[in-house]
Amino acid sequence: MFSPEQENISPSSTSSSKVPVKYGELMVLGYNGSLPNGDRGRRKSHFSLSRRPKANGVRPSTVHAACTAQAAKAISNKDQHSISYTLSRGQTVVVEYTHDNNTDMFQIGRSTESPIDFVVTDTVAGSQSNSDTQSVQSTISRFACRVLCQRTPPYTARIYAAGFDSSKNIFLGEKAAKWKTCDGQMDGLTTNGVLVMHPRHGFTEDSKPGVWREISVCGNVFTLRETRSAQQRGKMVEAESQELVDGSLIDLCGATLLWRTAEGLSRTPTVKHLEALRQEINAARPQCPVGFNTLAFPSMRRKDTPDEKQPWVYLQCGHVHGYHNWGSHRDRDRLDRDQEEREPGRSRECPMCRASGPYVPLWLGCEASFYLDTAPPTHAFSPCGHVCSEKTAVFWSQIPLPHGTHTFHAACPFCAQQLSGEQGYVRLIFQGPLD
Repeated sequence: MFSPEQENISPSSTSSSKVPVKYGELMVLGYNGSLPNGDRGRRKSHFSLSRRPKANGVRPSTVHAACTAQAAKAISNKDQHSISYTLSRGQTVVVEYTHDNNTDMFQIGRSTESPIDFVVTDTVAGSQSNSDTQSVQSTISRFACRVLCQRTPPYTARIYAAGFDSSKNIFLGEKAAKWKTCDGQMDGLTTNGVLVMHPRHGFTEDSKPGVWREISVCGNVFTLRETRSAQQRGKMVEAESQELVDGSLIDLCGATLLWRTAEGLSRTPTVKHLEALRQEINAARPQCPVGFNTLAFPSMRRKDTPDEKQPWVYLQCGHVHGYHNWGSHRDRDRLDRDQEEREPGRSRECPMCRASGPYVPLWLGCEASFYLDTAPPTHAFSPCGHVCSEKTAVFWSQIPLPHGTHTFHAACPFCAQQLSGEQGYVRLIFQGPLD
């Protein structure tokens, strides 16, 4: 099958010596193919991790007690990676890290400083522009986490909480949860934590939700704290690993990332495949069962702009119509399309079956990496109206995504809106042409 990464490779660079090995990609949930105002530089909706020309990974080496000359030197040396654990005002333990020729390191966080490879900001559900997110007090750490990928097969990716700053240091202050391990090493948790969930049966048609865990600075796995920033750590889960698998979810307390391996992406529908499915639906000439006008999904490039032929759906029953302005339950007033878009939760009565509920425009899910299979888009999330395949809708409706500091709820992967209704999605009922 044509793989997504092939779309970005020119024919002249297809030899294995010229194309770097791709480890995988990270996608931010809540964006339908790109950030609202477009992807720019290191701030974008997805980030590709490929083998670097030269390894930049690090691994722990020497442990220094506080106030020693070696500890001070490790912290001040900008060529030396280190992690400082402040136990009290007079006691700090510094762990030196040394170069690792076998791994590549990628860092993720809110900071725009050069050590951060992938700049991630808080996801605001349903936001249409980057300005929608600016007033939000961020809960994402400036240096949130790091991923280390093995440079040789099977290219295992491992995640660790916290990232190194511009001075190549990680500082865990007095208030951060930290402890000495049984083998004399140090470990700790970041303020709001880095949570990971590995789906059962991978990211396939048979995928089922896994269990959310917290990852420590040294990559150990723990049960969740009572709240995100609680001082008391959870219990260590020795049977589980920080190794990322296809479909692993990483929550940074403000944004959730999806990890897709290069192998997993090769089985995922491409943007070209989704475009072909869109054209196939439109070629069938679905009609509004009341107005008898032909409906059509707008092009993928116009994924946020309403169109005259835009399909609309009654989320209570799934009947697909063209836009019309009758059936409102609020004073039986006639609405215009702009007003309907501004107040998408208004209750309307379906002319086909008399079921009452929200009436919203349908939008194709354009981020191919969120799909579990290549089946046609037959289901829509409620209440946002993003359309995808049945198994994709079922999977995401079952995933409890972290929200705030201690709650979880299922959300649409394309816009991050909390799902509503009995299932969180509805099967679409199209009417074919009468001729």
